[in-house]
This record gives sequence, C-alpha cells and structure tokens, in this order.
Amino acid sequence: MTQIDNLPPLREVIAEHGLRAKKELGQNFLLDLNLTSRIARVAGPLEGIRVIEVGPGPGGLTRALLAEGARDVIAIERDPRALPALAQISEAYPGRLTVIAGDAMEIDYRLLADGPTRIIANLPYNIATPLLTGWLTMDPWPNFFESLTLMFQREVAERICAKPSEDPYGRLGVLAGWRSEARIAFNVGRQAFVPPPNVTSAVVHLTPKPVGDDVTVKNLELITRSAFGQRRKMVRQSLKAAGVPVEGLLAAAGLKGDERAEDLPIEAFLAMARALPALRRS
Repeated sequence: MTQIDNLPPLREVIAEHGLRAKKELGQNFLLDLNLTSRIARVAGPLEGIRVIEVGPGPGGLTRALLAEGARDVIAIERDPRALPALAQISEAYPGRLTVIAGDAMEIDYRLLADGPTRIIANLPYNIATPLLTGWLTMDPWPNFFESLTLMFQREVAERICAKPSEDPYGRLGVLAGWRSEARIAFNVGRQAFVPPPNVTSAVVHLTPKPVGDDVTVKNLELITRSAFGQRRKMVRQSLKAAGVPVEGLLAAAGLKGDERAEDLPIEAFLAMARALPALRRS
C-alpha cells in the first residue's frame, strides 16, 4: 500500500472515528491511496491549482490531492462524523485544506474559485448526476473550473460520454458533449470501495469547450426532453411534446423526421434549440 504522507492508514482512520459508510448519504469510501493518487493525476499537474472536492469522507482522495501538489483543497462534507478525520489532514497540510460542513447541493461553487480551479471528487452516488448537470448548465460558459474529474457508476459514466447511436446516448450525453470534451479515464472495480457497491465505477474527465451564445440551456433541455421522451419513436412524433411547429424544427436541423433521437448528432439538437425562439413567435 502506498504511503503518501505521515498520516495513519485509512482503515485505521475509519475505525478511530467510527466512519461506517451510510447508504443514505451515497457513501462508498476509497481506501487504496494508490488509486486515489491515480484519480488525482487524471486531472493533470496540480501545482498552483485550487481543487474543490465533494464528499471527501475519511479523506483518501483529499490526501492524494494535497500530496500531488494542489495549492489548496476546498472539501465539502455533509457528514459530521468525517470532520475530525479531515481536521487531522488539515493539521498535516497547514493552510492548504479548508473544510465546508454543508450540503453539496446548496453550494454556490463559483464563490469557491480562486485562480485556476478544478473539481475532483469521488461523488456521493445519490447526488452525482444532479451535481454534474448543475456544473454543466452554469452560465456564462465556460465557467469557473478548468476541468472536472469525477467518479460515477459506470452506467452513468457511459451516458456522459456516449456518442450518437450508442445505447447509453441520451440527454446527458448531449449536454456533456455540447459543453465539454468528456472521456472515461479508467474503471474502478467494486472491491476498491468500502462497502463494495453493487456496480463497477468509472472516473470521467471533462474539459469545458467554448460554445456560442445562440443556444440556451433552457431551449436545449426542452428539445432533448421532447426528443428522448419517446426515444424509440421517430423524431417527428416525439418532438410534438415541444409545443412548436415540428416541421420547422426538422427543417432547422436538416432532418426528414423518420430518424430517432438516439441516432441524431449533437448539432441537430443544437440547431433545433437555436430555431426554437423564432418558431414560438411564428
């Protein structure tokens, strides 16, 4: 087992502080510091970088981020049982770890940014997708972070990175593909966690890319919700839920109407979202 600092092994930390993972908090702890260091390295060199971490738990990834050279880490932890363990890490890395005891869903992350900022986290599985969606829909875009390096259930990771005509392709893949370059860095087996989850996990790395201001998140969400709401039907049928002239949407995207949402490129959804305001006025 890798020794990355002078702090006790994570199993000892968990035992000392009674940190039994709670299912209701979406907790699955990573104890292998080899693995947490590998996650930290996916984000690239961390010197001079502020890192925001969600759900640090006993602090395995937190320790790796600091050992890998992050300028400082802002860790958001809802579970008060983990705070003493995180305080020990803060003492070992003076001035480089700030812990916010609170709900990650209620944080304004833009206020936490300071210079080059990245989000790196083993996200609690019960809030992972809402958190990602919130970060990807912030405006203006690109936003405050340089990149996102996040752990998800493998099924969710595949949805984030899916391409047209792939089975997992859907609304999340369109959103992520519109505003970022997303890739699965590596898989993480069940046995790496305590307790082991029921599924394989994966680390996803997302890098924001510039987009035009002619498509709004609201309009794109309306189009994708309509199109994928009945994903096995032809888009001429499923787009009726958008409440605007369907033929106008099809013409804007250069579609015949007999295609299915799961086969459409991201640009087709963007073209329809772009046309939506004019069609509403007509």
